[in-house]
Amino acid sequence: MRVEEARQIARRWVLEEGATLPGFDGAFLTGSALWADPAAELAATSDVDVMVIADQPARLGKFPYRGVLLEVSSLSQLGSTHEVLSDYHLAGSFHLPCVLADPSGRLTEIQQVVSRDFAERPWILARCTNAMDRVRGLINGIDERASLPDQVNAWLFGTGVTTHVLLVAALRNPTIRRRYVDVRDLLAEHGRLDFHESLLELLGAAHLSAARVERHLAVLEKVFDASAAVRVSSYPFDSDITPAARPVAIDGTRELIRGGLHREAVFWLVATYARCLAKRAAAGEQGYEDGFRELLADLGAETRRDRRRKGDLVLAALPGVWQTAMALC
Repeated sequence: MRVEEARQIARRWVLEEGATLPGFDGAFLTGSALWADPAAELAATSDVDVMVIADQPARLGKFPYRGVLLEVSSLSQLGSTHEVLSDYHLAGSFHLPCVLADPSGRLTEIQQVVSRDFAERPWILARCTNAMDRVRGLINGIDERASLPDQVNAWLFGTGVTTHVLLVAALRNPTIRRRYVDVRDLLAEHGRLDFHESLLELLGAAHLSAARVERHLAVLEKVFDASAAVRVSSYPFDSDITPAARPVAIDGTRELIRGGLHREAVFWLVATYARCLAKRAAAGEQGYEDGFRELLADLGAETRRDRRRKGDLVLAALPGVWQTAMALC
């Protein structure tokens, strides 16, 4: 189906079901389906992200609805317009016509102001700073007492947000799964593929071959399918590891590998593997850890000391990330 049709289905879910949540105060689109051309075909490997404003924030997660895979999250409230303009994820939504439901009219007011001021340089700098702060917070927040998946995710997402600094500077979508693909396209347009290589070096994927990444994906498929059969409602990302979410997590990764973007696919491959193991642990299940450790070893991130060293390299690279970002805005 077309992207616009998928958006309308998301709106229908909001009006029929989302509006029944306690303290419902509106909803808006976010993510790639919002940034995409409305007339384009919605990829089979894509979901449609919806954020609901409600009294009791919760992550409802991924679920199929009328032929569309929705991913629904919620917030208890939005901050001021200035706070939205300074938040790189929120501003990225509100500078576009994102509002799905707005009983109070406040979301529409915020959207109008953000749309008007989004490209002003002071706000771009504020959002780039927001992304830089997120890198530092995640890397410095690595807890060596935490479980292996949690440690890896802190390092992985802290490293991956370096791509967001650049995408935000260029007024691009700070996408989640395809962040390394989109930043590659951006840097190629500016003749800076050398800097893309440095980002892949920080991740540890620069040297990996397509065959090696395919091997890791084959292992991930097995743990994904085993984990998808387990239901753990207490785990926040339970719905990301289900049969319905398989096209995004597995097929989307395979699509990138076959498109010659195997190194860029590594980020989400690691994130998905970590979530599978975290979900299994929450269910009291074990197994499949060896494949994860082999993947981490290929990235130079197998041990606590490895991850600390790699995190320090990310922090040391931030001045160069900022300098490059400023050249893009």
